[in-house]
Order: sequence, then C-alpha cells, then structure tokens
Amino acid sequence: MEAHLLEWLNLSVRWVHMITGVAWIGASFYFVWLENNLNRVNPKDGLSGDLWAIHGGGIYHLEKYKLAPPTMPDNLHWFKWEAYFTWMSGVALLCVVFYLNPTLYLLAPGSSLSGTEGVLLGIGSLFAGWFIYSFLCDSALGKRPALLGLILFVLLIAAAYGFSTVFSGRGAYLHVGAIIGTIMVGNVFRIIMPAQRALVAAIAEQRTPDPALPAKGLLRSRHNNYFTLPVLFIMISNHFPSTYGSHYNWLILAGIAVAAVLVRHYFNTRHNSQKYAWTLPVGALAMICLAYVTGPKPIAEVAKAPAAIEYQPLPETALGGGEKPVAPAAPAAAPAPAQATVDFDKVHGVIQARCAVCHSAKPTSPLFSTAPAGVMFDTPTQIQQQAARIQAQAVASQIMPLGNITQMTQQERDLIGTWINQGASTH
Repeated sequence: MEAHLLEWLNLSVRWVHMITGVAWIGASFYFVWLENNLNRVNPKDGLSGDLWAIHGGGIYHLEKYKLAPPTMPDNLHWFKWEAYFTWMSGVALLCVVFYLNPTLYLLAPGSSLSGTEGVLLGIGSLFAGWFIYSFLCDSALGKRPALLGLILFVLLIAAAYGFSTVFSGRGAYLHVGAIIGTIMVGNVFRIIMPAQRALVAAIAEQRTPDPALPAKGLLRSRHNNYFTLPVLFIMISNHFPSTYGSHYNWLILAGIAVAAVLVRHYFNTRHNSQKYAWTLPVGALAMICLAYVTGPKPIAEVAKAPAAIEYQPLPETALGGGEKPVAPAAPAAAPAPAQATVDFDKVHGVIQARCAVCHSAKPTSPLFSTAPAGVMFDTPTQIQQQAARIQAQAVASQIMPLGNITQMTQQERDLIGTWINQGASTH
C-alpha cells in the first residue's frame, strides 16, 4: 500500500509541475514572440509598437508602451504564479522522487556520500546556484552578455560533472535542471516582479519611472527564455538512458544544451533577420553527432558463462532503501572458446534474481506495487521482447537495477549482453 500511495503522490506532484510549467513556458514564449513581432513603424505617442492578431475566432489589438500609460488601468494582469508554482511543485517532486529514498534514486552506486549528505548537497546547490548567478549578473559581466552567458554555461556544466561523480545520472541531470529552474524563478521573484512593482508605483505617484529597472528585468527575462529549452530536455531526460546513463553524461548534457540554445536563438531573432538561420542545421547536426557517439559499443564476448551462480535472498533493507547488502560473490569464469553460446537458463536466472524483484506482475520489492513502466520479466517471452531495453539500461548504461539494489555484477551484465548479441534466443 505504501508503494501504491507513493506512486500516486509522484503522479499528482508531477502533473501539477507539468501543468504549471506549460503555463509559465507558454507565457514566456508568447511574450518573446510578441516583442519580436511588434510593428514599430510610426507608433502612436508613448508607444513602442503594436500588433494585430487573430486567434480562436477573434481579432486582438495589442499595444506596448515605452514605459507605461499615463494612468494605470483598473485591472492589470501579473504573470508570476505560473513561475512560483512551477518551482514549488518541482522542489516537491525532488523530495518525492529523490530525497525520500536518496540511496535508491539520488546517489550513484558506491557514492562517497551518505543519503543525508546527498540531500543536503542537492538542496544547497539550488541556493548556491542562484547567489552565484545573481552576483555575476550584478557584476561588470552584466554589461557583457555574451561573456556572461559563456561563463554561466561553463559553471553549469561544471556542476553537472561534479554531480555525476556522486549522484546517479538521473539525479545529476535533475539537479542541474533544478538549479536552472531556481535561477529562473529567482529572476521572477527578485528582479522582474520588483521592477514591475516599481514601475506601477511610479505611475500611481505620478513620477517618472526609473528605466533602469525595467531594462534589468528584461535582461533577466531573456536569460529565462534561453534557459527554457535545456530545462525542458532535462525534464524528459529520464526517459533516455543513453544520455544520463553514459559515463560522459555531463558532456552529453553540454552538447544538447548548446543545440537547444542555438535553436532558441534562431526563433528569437528570425523576425528581424535570417542571419542566424545556420543555427537550425547546426543544432540538428549536433543532435545527430550526439546520437552517434552515444550509440551502444560492441560488448566483448564472454568466454564462458558462469557454470552455476548461487543467488542468495537479498535483505529487505536492500529493497526498501536501507543499507545495501554486500554483493554475493560470483564464481570466476573459466576460459573457453570466444564463440561459446550463452545458455538462456543462465540469463533467465540472472534476470529473475536481479530484475524481476521489481519487474514482475507481483513485485517482491516493497518499493513497487506494480511493475515499473509495465515492464515484466516473468516469462522467457517477456524477457526476449524487452531485450533491447535490457541492453540499453542494464548493459550499456548500467542504470538498472536502480541504485544497483540487487547487486548485479559486471560479469552478469556481460553475460546478458553477449546473449543479446547472439540473437536473444530463449531455446
């Protein structure tokens, strides 16, 4: 029952995070599009431009003031809660997924950190990321946006590398995304909203608004706009183990982030000029190159499968997030001809002992009430049908079992990999 309730808590928080994130990102994209499409030819007095648009069967006329209208309207919509709820639901999701059981999802197998230390590092990184970013923006670098952007990129990738040494691949990626998300909501809460309040207050008091504050808010808003696509990738990255599961996951994240920023830059500038049209094919080429370099490498064939592997029942603490048990010693493999065919019975034994505790119609692990993602290994046919997924997640990237709670050995991974390379026969 506990696992079932946790699953629904995960679903509820994740759904709220997605809904509010769509609202926030949608508003960000729309206002950047609006800014780029304003008609600035001979605007009316006090205006910087206007735009006519049609949507949903209606025609709209939007006007942008250089600073503000002479008097404030009675009803003025503020865009803030989308950002705030996205961040709050994101932090809640971090707690549900990673912090409730850090030894399972957050920490890499063999990490030097304890669960508590991992949680403290994760939370501390969010605040450290914001203060470092804000300091750099308020420094002289704030007047050199290209150099500032490069330094921020290097620092974020350095964080990704540091996380990858102690966190799981998923944990490392999601915490980089959480740092960026904290920076984005910090921009809204600490810079953009105060600038807008100061503008409204100045108009209400019939004094000239300070143009420096809206300009600062616009700069931070543009930062948020360029952060958006990398964050969106990180949000869906847990579905793609060839990225976060790679030994060079931090470099892969860097490559995808560069491609995302290039694509975003094209859409931010295409209305005024096509001189950045080259960013689209370059971004596409970057993704193709990343797909190539992250492809599965040939697995060295196992000379001979272990004659017999004794599987000992794992302590319940290993499946429920307590201390991890010592891996059962696997007998050494004797040399044999390179082309020896792997017996499926041996593969079946490994998968039943290491994988089927979770991936079964009736999981024995207290972590799950149903098989994760509906993947089950109860029968030889089910195992054969999932051979490609097993290859990707248990052999190539080795992200499964989660936290290696069932202590799958490298010898066992090689055994499964060789069986798959030989055609994944169940006979």
